Amino acid sequence: MKVVVIGGGVAGLGIGWRLAQRGVQVVVLERAQPGRGATWASAGLITATEDKAEGAGREARFAQRSARLWPEFATEIERESGRGIAYRVDGRLVVAQTAEMYAALAAQAELGAGQMLAPEAAHEIEPRLATDLAGALWDKHDARVDNRALGPALAVCFVKAGGSLLLNETVVRFESDGERICGARTPFTLHQADAYVLAAGAWTAGIEGLPREAVPPVFPVKGEMLALQPPAGESPPQISIGGHDVYLVTQRDRLLVGATVSYVGFNTGLTEAAARWLIDRAVALIPSLRDWSVVEHWAGLRPGSPDDLPLLGGSAMDGLFIASGQYRNGILFAPAVADAMRAILLGETVPPDISAFDPRRFGAGAAKDQEPG
Repeated sequence: MKVVVIGGGVAGLGIGWRLAQRGVQVVVLERAQPGRGATWASAGLITATEDKAEGAGREARFAQRSARLWPEFATEIERESGRGIAYRVDGRLVVAQTAEMYAALAAQAELGAGQMLAPEAAHEIEPRLATDLAGALWDKHDARVDNRALGPALAVCFVKAGGSLLLNETVVRFESDGERICGARTPFTLHQADAYVLAAGAWTAGIEGLPREAVPPVFPVKGEMLALQPPAGESPPQISIGGHDVYLVTQRDRLLVGATVSYVGFNTGLTEAAARWLIDRAVALIPSLRDWSVVEHWAGLRPGSPDDLPLLGGSAMDGLFIASGQYRNGILFAPAVADAMRAILLGETVPPDISAFDPRRFGAGAAKDQEPG
């Protein structure tokens, strides 16, 4: 069997790796460099806290299962690639500064999303938190991984397993006979296979040649982020912190602050308004951050979908499979997506919750009609 995967992000590389481990001939076509899209632009959070609070929903179960897969997944990546990806389970505090916010977090805690802490207990974990706390939700299981090391490490794993990774190879068009995909065309050649996996992140819907009903309704969701450098003598928090619609995550000895959400197409321009918004909310969580230096400001494009759920499985076109629409959860979902798509492509048993992510659930024309305006 031969499979062509379009997209060398964490999803495409993970799927390709799992298939190659089963002896499948796999080619991954990446428009730029491995893991340089939404994976690179993220904060590397691996948290299913909110999903736990949603109870037994299919996305919640999928998120929780994927979070449980991450320790072994990370160990395997490091062992096979010989590269560190800094997977750590440090926990996460979500801060409440009003009675209303506290009640909302307490409701999550009652559903198993962690435990509520009094202000004094929260300050014991991170003394620099603002003093006007009503309390905080603590989840000791939340983890993080070095997102900028993850893509290159996965690429090494994929190639060592026998996969072929072609960089700067942009798929511009699918060729078909009207019913089945016959090839993926790049500026250099036509790649032919038994099956094609479209895992191109925010660019998933932009490849020509598909009939209207087969175009996945995936669109870019822009997110701007900042990296803060501490003053001499200070170090970033060792836990992740959330609240005021932002999160603070330490990566590579810098504190990342993210992230905005805007629907502006493929525009990745940086805005002063977004930087101010992020700083204001970060300072509301830890006041001393006003004295830290902004050392990087960037934007990434997440792959969104009309219902904010991923698209995993077959499409309306025979031979074409979709693995996209992970929105904010690309890294969290990575091991579960890789396993699920391997099972789908090889005819293995697939977890029942995957049916909720069928790419055909939106009907014909969804790619055009349901994208935010």
